[in-house]
Amino acid sequence: MTLAIELEDLHKTFGHTVRALDGVSFGVEPGTIFGLLGPNGAGKTTAVRILTTVLQPDNGVARVLGHDVTAEPDLVRTLIGLAGQFAAVDENLTGAENLWMVGRLNHMAKAQLRERSSSLLEQFGLTDAANRPTKTYSGGMRRRLDVAASLVAHPRVLFLDEPTTGLDPASRADVWTMIEGLVAEGTTVLLTTQYLEEADRLAEHLVVINHGKVIAAGTPATLKANMGVTVLDLGLSDERTALRAAEALKTVNEKAPVVYGRTVEVNVNDGPRIVTEALRILEAEGIAPTTLALREPSLDDVFLSLTGHRAEAELAEGVESPPSPVGRRQRNRSARS
Repeated sequence: MTLAIELEDLHKTFGHTVRALDGVSFGVEPGTIFGLLGPNGAGKTTAVRILTTVLQPDNGVARVLGHDVTAEPDLVRTLIGLAGQFAAVDENLTGAENLWMVGRLNHMAKAQLRERSSSLLEQFGLTDAANRPTKTYSGGMRRRLDVAASLVAHPRVLFLDEPTTGLDPASRADVWTMIEGLVAEGTTVLLTTQYLEEADRLAEHLVVINHGKVIAAGTPATLKANMGVTVLDLGLSDERTALRAAEALKTVNEKAPVVYGRTVEVNVNDGPRIVTEALRILEAEGIAPTTLALREPSLDDVFLSLTGHRAEAELAEGVESPPSPVGRRQRNRSARS
């Protein structure tokens, strides 16, 4: 079976110091949602730009539906759709005009494009707003229109680069439902995201990358299972006390406690016993937790365990800065043309 997406030992460096991708490899099966997870600067967007022929790798191979993106860029562009981190719609055009423009850039026949545009506007709940200027749209409506535009030419593989960043919870849920519907129709989706909840809800398989390297791979359930059965959360009065508590609790489990701010997390396989032992140890050290909870592990816990940071804690460290509005428009059009 030909993989929908395949990366082999991909490298990309910007300048002399920023190593955006450092030997990234993974494969995506057709008709699935694949999650590429990591903080800003991890290399997610760089990987997407290479796969969509916007950038060329320094070394390694990237294929879409068996076609090398460097050797056959024109063919690859006919097979893919791209919705980037920022909605690349023309605010001065109506929703219908935006879809029409994308279709004409893809050399679609007018009759076919008219039918396709109408269908997409209805599918994404934009029919009533089709003739309104896009600048009057809400953030959620613009995002839906941007994804609709990426689908005008019936792409077999769709790249969604952080599609729900900046959206309110209701709009995010709408986009999730939309993505699930696309895959049910046979589209392969590669989704990059910083939202652990999003990856858990949508992705059948995912890869976690950090600083340009793959640090974990598997299904969401597998990655969470590797954390242990439960997570013990301890809240302390201040960060110094949290560090003291983590040091004292090193002996309660094989995996060392992780500290972020005033909270200590311990991944455990025997929650009730560990709680009793942890409280006994802390009492001996003169430390009293302000809060205590046992819960199921989440993908956020996976990321914390792998990197020592919450995903959102690293946002300011990213090296992948957003492109200018002109660059965004050119990027999306080139991927669809």
